[in-house]
Amino acid sequence: MSRVLVLNAGSATLKFGLYDEMECRMRGVVERIGEAPALRLVSGGLDAEGFAPTESGHAAVAEALLDWLGTHFDLGQLAGVGHRVVHGGTRLAEPVRLDSDRLAYLEGLEPLAPLHQPQSLSIIRDLLSRHPTLPQVACFDTAFHRTQPRVRQLFALPRHLADEGVLRYGFHGLSYAHVARQLPAVVGEAAARGRVVVAHLGQGCSLCALENGRSVATSMGFTALDGMMMGSRCGRLDPGVVLYLQQRGMSVAEVERMLYHDSGLLGVSGISADMRDLLESHSPHAEEAVALFIDRLLGEIGALVALLGGLDALVFTGGIGEHAAEIRGRTLHAMEWLGIRLDGPANARHALRIDAGRGPAVAVIPTDEEGEMARGTLACLDPR
Repeated sequence: MSRVLVLNAGSATLKFGLYDEMECRMRGVVERIGEAPALRLVSGGLDAEGFAPTESGHAAVAEALLDWLGTHFDLGQLAGVGHRVVHGGTRLAEPVRLDSDRLAYLEGLEPLAPLHQPQSLSIIRDLLSRHPTLPQVACFDTAFHRTQPRVRQLFALPRHLADEGVLRYGFHGLSYAHVARQLPAVVGEAAARGRVVVAHLGQGCSLCALENGRSVATSMGFTALDGMMMGSRCGRLDPGVVLYLQQRGMSVAEVERMLYHDSGLLGVSGISADMRDLLESHSPHAEEAVALFIDRLLGEIGALVALLGGLDALVFTGGIGEHAAEIRGRTLHAMEWLGIRLDGPANARHALRIDAGRGPAVAVIPTDEEGEMARGTLACLDPR
């Protein structure tokens, strides 16, 4: 059997894809989990009638999704279910079939990815309980970055902490793996194997430097708070700010809430965590949030270009990266010193290539985490 279902749990969403021999039969997303879950189908030619979760949590939504899919497809032919699990720690660097020992290890990593890891694991636990003979496979966002040199995995902290796993892991690895796979067809083999920076920009944001299609540096570190400013997450922050806030009386839980949920675009603008809302707003605070986002993006790109020793290709992906032409345009105009030349009309229509044919290639490659998960799940279940 080569039919697999993949589940990609977010903080309030559940994306899914059903694949036969890597051909996508159905894709969609359940939105507003925790409130009023609603199924929206992206492809497959069906409607969402009959989707009725009994509860609003991730596990109940996943079970309702399987019930709904079972009315349209023969799920008895499923070879397994693949899950996006954000953090694999130091032990898990490729897709693995889950058992009780691996699940316990992943539960210990929940504090490092509190917006995603608990949700994914709640779904896995429920499916393992309800469908004990159906293989469950975890595909990790951290795995792609295990090729980074050790010096780029280290913090300047006492050595025993590194030995205990306090390292720079990096995230969005499924997205970067997909982009790396698509690069040769978009920018050519030479550029794809050269010095590449990929900017994954969405509600979560990070950047990755590639050489020969492999991760050699990334902006995120120990948790998904580090690096680039995001929708509601702060990005890179002087740790002294955290100490200062706690010294003023904020609890660990209050600081965590602020850094993960009340910062980033939302915190600076006071309006929204959604870049679309800010680009449409006339508020000076919205423009300040956008300007800060671009400024931080330029700094992250510059740091990775320095580590690479130059740039052969720059790639935008993720919701903002793929759809916000203004963000790409303002960023690229500030990078003309690097030899980048923007093709304005191509950028406006979100073309695959948006450079003017001189200097480094610039591409817009839609991400496909679900497709990458399906590939990894099939390879894990049938490693021929």
